[in-house]
Amino acid sequence: MDRLAWVALSKVTEDSAVRRRLTNELANVNTIGFKRSYETAVKTLKSKGPGFDDRFQVYVFPEDLVTLEAGPMMATGRNLDVAMENSTVLAVQAPNGEKAFTRRGDLKVDAGGLLVNGSGHPVLGQNGTINVPVGLELNIAPDGTIYSTDPTEPAAEAVEVDRLMLRDASETQLIRREDALLKPIEEDAGPFGDIVDGQVPPSIRPGTLEGANSSAIESMLQIMDHSRQFEAQIRIIKEAKTMDESAATMLRATK
Repeated sequence: MDRLAWVALSKVTEDSAVRRRLTNELANVNTIGFKRSYETAVKTLKSKGPGFDDRFQVYVFPEDLVTLEAGPMMATGRNLDVAMENSTVLAVQAPNGEKAFTRRGDLKVDAGGLLVNGSGHPVLGQNGTINVPVGLELNIAPDGTIYSTDPTEPAAEAVEVDRLMLRDASETQLIRREDALLKPIEEDAGPFGDIVDGQVPPSIRPGTLEGANSSAIESMLQIMDHSRQFEAQIRIIKEAKTMDESAATMLRATK
């Protein structure tokens, strides 16, 4: 009975990692550019230490490798909304000052004239963060080049401000950082944590936003399935306890 309860409890404990992933996907189903992670791997390993020699523990190995599968595209017509094409990612400045990457393309100019995305991360250009002239209208080309025009002078030519730092991650595995931004795995990272471009030229789709590639319905169904599994494992533990108590009662000496 001890083994039965122990194995059931191990399954309940390790499944918590899967439930956290599903909850995260469900919570971000409306987040622009959110990318879900790959499925967690489940392995059974022999446990060491005191106890039975035939104890095997179920371990969950969550690898937070993200899939860049495209989410639904939503046309907005807004000049500073951009959706990344194929496996393109956008470089931004992380809160700790490091270079990181994202698929979130709802850009805007903050009060200080700095170009940031919807999460408030400064967008990187070819020479660092992008400062935008005040009072000018911005447009972004499919290659990431930012042009400015003066609304008071319609006949004036557009002036190039900077170009978004775009990278093609088709040949690079990305993982999620603690701040929810993306970075290449250590063996694929270039100098200063950069991404080495693949064979596909990075590009964007102006006037469009990309939704999350996680499905609310799929996540809810998986959470319901895990909830049923949790209830079944707890029921097994209770039954094991009842059978153990019954066995102890039968072995008790009678007067």
